[in-house]
Amino acid sequence: MKLANRVAVITGAAQGIGAACARVFAEQGAKVVIGDVNEVGATALAKEIAAAGGYAVARRADVGLRADCEALVEVAVTQFGRLDVLVNNAGIVHAADFLDLAEEDFDRVLRINLKGAFLCAQAAARRMVAQEARPDGSRGVIINLSSVNAVLAIANQVPYTVSKGGLNQLTKVMALALAPRGVRVMGIGPGSIATEMLKAAVLTNEAARSRILSRTPLGRLGEPEEVAKVAAFLASDDASYLTGTTLYPDGGRLALNYVM
Repeated sequence: MKLANRVAVITGAAQGIGAACARVFAEQGAKVVIGDVNEVGATALAKEIAAAGGYAVARRADVGLRADCEALVEVAVTQFGRLDVLVNNAGIVHAADFLDLAEEDFDRVLRINLKGAFLCAQAAARRMVAQEARPDGSRGVIINLSSVNAVLAIANQVPYTVSKGGLNQLTKVMALALAPRGVRVMGIGPGSIATEMLKAAVLTNEAARSRILSRTPLGRLGEPEEVAKVAAFLASDDASYLTGTTLYPDGGRLALNYVM
């Protein structure tokens, strides 16, 4: 129970990696606020966690709105008394050729993936800095879900790739700004993970499956729970000397560094 007595807000947590984080955090003793625009899915997950003996509440949240980000923090404090961990997981994609990409689609992806992470992190950090420190002087942890595509690039994923590159820099600058205030900031950059969205695209298309596995040295898709366990580690005291960097659970893709 490495996260006992911790309170975590997780965005984009109705499915995929976010949902896996909510489950793993609850299993490790954390009280969880599940934020997502999909209120039905978030509520169902909160009930699932409660039925398993954990503590979770759901809140509809559009992370592109400052008021919604602040409301997530307020729910954590009202329900559970404090905020120890923020997992910035909410994210969207939009595929288009560079010459055809519409301005509104570029803005829409950056609004959620980058601006949303900033807004939630700022709201969470303000609360963390203001609350009583733990005995070791720590006040909280912020974890940003990035991607291997913050480093690598996919030609038809312009706004997603740009947003994740920016998120890596946001992780660094936040870490520097908040370290003196007792808040650690880390990133996680997954490779190809078997989320609902990726499985729908890959498992029904043998060519796509072969392409993805050809660039993954471990020869398989990662599981959302494998990423969630990295997040739980970073949120725990076991990672107390880690801040300002991004870990890559990617099956070796960055080391191989090729697409086909």
